[in-house]
Formats: sequence, structure tokens, C-alpha cells
Amino acid sequence: MNIEKIIDDCKIYLKQIKQYDPDPFYVNHFFSKFIDSVNMVMGGIFDEANRDFGLFITEKISYEKFLKKAKEKNDEKAIKFLEWYSNKINQEHKSKFPKVIKKICELKNKEDALPEIKIMIRAQDRYEKDINQQIIVGLSNEKLRSKEELQIEINRQLPVFLEVINHKRTKNNEPNVNENQVTTSAFIDIGDISEVEVAYAAEIYIPVLIRLVEESRKKIKELTSWS
Repeated sequence: MNIEKIIDDCKIYLKQIKQYDPDPFYVNHFFSKFIDSVNMVMGGIFDEANRDFGLFITEKISYEKFLKKAKEKNDEKAIKFLEWYSNKINQEHKSKFPKVIKKICELKNKEDALPEIKIMIRAQDRYEKDINQQIIVGLSNEKLRSKEELQIEINRQLPVFLEVINHKRTKNNEPNVNENQVTTSAFIDIGDISEVEVAYAAEIYIPVLIRLVEESRKKIKELTSWS
């Protein structure tokens, strides 16, 4: 498995998510492919560890299968890698957006559907406490019917959105937003985490994925180089 190629695929899917954002059909399609690729990278880390530690697991590898085999072979180095990897995963997924991607990867592994896409108005330049506002647009086969219809709904909702967001920004001594400084994006809710922008979460996650691969390889090399 070529992990670097799969990470490049993640970057391509991110570009396609941004290209079609906020169309629910296409965002969902490319986000699903992005999540599949993330899961493949995670699997690839275990494939490399299986090879380098010489565990000879022949079926599809999971954390549990890797741990079971390492214990059967009494391979302390492989067990140490798993302990390190578990801590690393927890460390990398403490913040909101990586945590969301991890939750969705777990859904996909169970073959569950991805969370439903919501189209929301947001400020182009965001502040932490900004609000977003959902807009309901008619769809045809889950796709936007037209950009014109989307714009009509944006224009209808814009006055309320600007009033609310600017009220909050004024209280926080932040610059106000005007009608030319808003856009629409695809958002999802998952579990107790609401209003997660799909493209932003995916973009934030790519450096996490790269670190996991690079540092896992470094740790495997460190452990397998011991005398």
C-alpha cells in the first residue's frame, strides 16, 4: 500500500469538496471518499508495523488483531508501539475537528451513513464565537437545482443573519460583517458536536494524518532498531 499516494488522494478529495461546496450531493460524495482514504491510511500504518515487527498477520489488520498477535508472540516492541500509537491517537484527536473526523471514520468502518449535510450561511473571515445560519433550499436528487435558487434563499435570510452575527461581534469588539463578506458552506452535526464545516474539518485533518504516518514510522524504526 502506497500511503503517500492515498494522502495525495485525500488532498484531491478536499479540493473537490471545496469546488462543489455547499452542494449536499457532491460534498457528501467526496467527503465519503476522503473518509475512506483516511481509514486506508490508518490501515496502512498497521500494515507497515505488521511487516516491520514481523508479526505475519495475513488477514485485514485491526488494532485488536495486532495486539492479540503481538501478545501471542510476546513481542514487547510491537506492544510498546501499540501503547505509543494509542496515546498518539488520543493526543491528536483532542480538539474539535480531528475528533469529528475520527468519529466519522468510526461510522464508516461500521458501514453507517455519514451525517446529513446542512447548508449554512457563514462569515468568510471567521471568529471563534461566530454564528452560522441554516438555509433550506430545494434539491433535485439531493443536488442543488440552481445557483440562482440558492442565491435567492441567501438573500432572503441575509438580513437576520447579519443582525445576529454583528450583534455578537460588537459585544466582542470584533469587526462587523457586510453582505459581501458572507458565503455558504456544507456543515454536519455528529453526536454532541454541532455545526462542523465539512471542508474546514477535512483541511485541518490532513496535517494530522501526515504527522500520524511520519511519527508512526519513526517510532517503528526506533523500536525495531533496538539491539
